[in-house]
Amino acid sequence: MTVPFKYSFLRITVLSVVVFVVFMACKDESKGKDGKQTIIEGTAAVFVDETVFSIIEDEVLVFENQYRAKINLVSQPESQVINSLLTGKANIVVLSRTLSTQEAKVFENKKITPRITKFAKDAIAFIANKAGNDTLIDLQEVINVMQGKPSKIKALVFENPNSSTLRYMNELAGLKNGTKKNVYALQSHEEVLKYVSENKGAIGVVGLNLVVQPYPEWQKYTDNIEVMAVRNVKNKPNSNLYYKPNQSNIGAGLYPLTRDLYMLNYQGSAGLGMGFASFVAGEIGQRIILKSGLLPERIPTRTITVRKEILNTK
Repeated sequence: MTVPFKYSFLRITVLSVVVFVVFMACKDESKGKDGKQTIIEGTAAVFVDETVFSIIEDEVLVFENQYRAKINLVSQPESQVINSLLTGKANIVVLSRTLSTQEAKVFENKKITPRITKFAKDAIAFIANKAGNDTLIDLQEVINVMQGKPSKIKALVFENPNSSTLRYMNELAGLKNGTKKNVYALQSHEEVLKYVSENKGAIGVVGLNLVVQPYPEWQKYTDNIEVMAVRNVKNKPNSNLYYKPNQSNIGAGLYPLTRDLYMLNYQGSAGLGMGFASFVAGEIGQRIILKSGLLPERIPTRTITVRKEILNTK
């Protein structure tokens, strides 16, 4: 079985132009009416790891409804988001990791102190074609195929070679970036969903946010896909129990492939990035995450009122 692993030069060129236009627009419009950006006013660009884009879209929708602010979101693979940050195209990003020591030195040299906000816990999910009746997967078999060793798994399919999911799995398997035999990279989440929905032997590797918040136009693919339960050999080598990536299993530490989500603010001053991060980490933002299916950093409080009498409003 082969999966095409190539890029369209025209597509990359068009996307590059779009990102450049968005960046320049954000740069020119990054101030409020008084000429200054505040924590709740103005316009800012936020570059987001594409695997968690939909949850940030939800946060922005509510944030903009409450404040006189405009957040322009730019979706990119993880490595491109980091490159945008290091080259000055972005100063507010959402990632599933913080910067490495070497990456952080770029900002240390500029005397910029980052504001890092951890706001949720996500997971890496495995998806399979429903017709294949594959509902369980052994994490060791996944590691074996990542390392190019014999495995029961026929193929692992990632959204693209620059994704945070591929980087995560390579680190877990002790590998540098790249792919081995039977490990393939496509060009988008939609292509992964489509491929898995049409091929019984393939297993897709995606961020949990994609599974719990798929776009409506992807419904035709998700209807034919099953989220698999994973045997936790990472934390419990002798366990024969399998766990699905849901809030309770993530919170209890039973699901083995979890990752923290961060908002990294390198504006270097108090601006809209600080306000948006505070919102996402606050009561409303954490409720949005809770309802999305991911695990919020803080479980929102729930107030229960106890009455001595039942009011009859009829």
